[in-house]
Amino acid sequence: MIRDPETLNLLKDSIARFVREVLIPHEDIVADSDAIPADVVAQMRELGLFGLCIPEEYGGLALSMEEEVLVAMELAYASPAFRSLVGTNNGIGAQGIVIDGTPEQKAAWLPRLASGEIIGAFALTEPDSGSDAASLRTAAVLERGDAGDVYIINGVKRYITNAPEAGVFTVMARTDAARKDAGAISAILVERGRPGLSLGRIDRKMGQRGAHTCDVIFENCRVPAANLIGGQEGVGFKTAMKVLDKGRLHIAAVCVGAARRMLDDALRYAMERRQFGQPIAGFQLVQAMLADSQAEWYAARSMVVDAARLRDEGRDVTMEASCCKLFASEMCGRVADRAVQIHGGAGYVSDYAAERFYRDVRLFRIYEGTSQIQQLVIARNMIKRAGA
Repeated sequence: MIRDPETLNLLKDSIARFVREVLIPHEDIVADSDAIPADVVAQMRELGLFGLCIPEEYGGLALSMEEEVLVAMELAYASPAFRSLVGTNNGIGAQGIVIDGTPEQKAAWLPRLASGEIIGAFALTEPDSGSDAASLRTAAVLERGDAGDVYIINGVKRYITNAPEAGVFTVMARTDAARKDAGAISAILVERGRPGLSLGRIDRKMGQRGAHTCDVIFENCRVPAANLIGGQEGVGFKTAMKVLDKGRLHIAAVCVGAARRMLDDALRYAMERRQFGQPIAGFQLVQAMLADSQAEWYAARSMVVDAARLRDEGRDVTMEASCCKLFASEMCGRVADRAVQIHGGAGYVSDYAAERFYRDVRLFRIYEGTSQIQQLVIARNMIKRAGA
């Protein structure tokens, strides 16, 4: 547990140094090979990056929300693929267990997730169920038997982050066929290699090479009933929403970190690139793009830190988390566009990081709730609070 500012600064400095000395030099390798080198992953394990947000008793650092977002900003200065690999273990792939898991489930899975021995994945989205998560079709039918009760799972999950590497999946499935609402959804842990669980081909994406997604397919997959998170049916959707509240703040912080990298690169280029006998940083229209990016970056960073502090105080931050995710992801997209524009023709070729980041950050406006879903969440919470 880190609550001492000096210790937190040491952690941030250590991660920032690792980012600049190890991760950034490997960015082109990851982009070309679509894989993070094993030695880099090993160093990430040694730094404890897989267990930043897992409780201390299970081998993690138990960062507070504020500490987490500040660390995420440092880590996100490098290509998003690196952060994505550890992100599910600290976020959606493990937090369901942290928040609502039984003591036995925590003891079985959290130490392995914290060490990076296994990767966690969060299986919610389906081919016909994305933003409307409550309409998912994957079903888990309880079968009782002398050898122990089991759930039989059937269905398909889509675009599941880190699925190709995952050792355990938190699967959202319907456990009550008679109900059509979110109260029929439960969260079940399914370990890799279980009969009836298979993976589709790795998705070919616009960006974020090195970060993998694919379909997760369940065909009469038999899972012990003891794997039901919390040991209670019908609360899986609530677990998912708790996880997503935290995840949206984390992604907002990642957007802040990525925007800082793009802005730093754009400023450096503008100061070095000369046209008409002077650096282009001296031209007012270039300065305007730099200034707008800096102002929006600062606003997003301030929002994220403020909302994280509110969550640490025990406040309901569903609306604030959506505000952060909406503003920071849209800000990040605008900064990416300006960064390419400042680079000019160079920004359109892959020799410069601006081109890669432009593609990579586009995903931030889509996953863990699109910008449009965030707008709905914000408005509904405004109305709810006004009527309270």
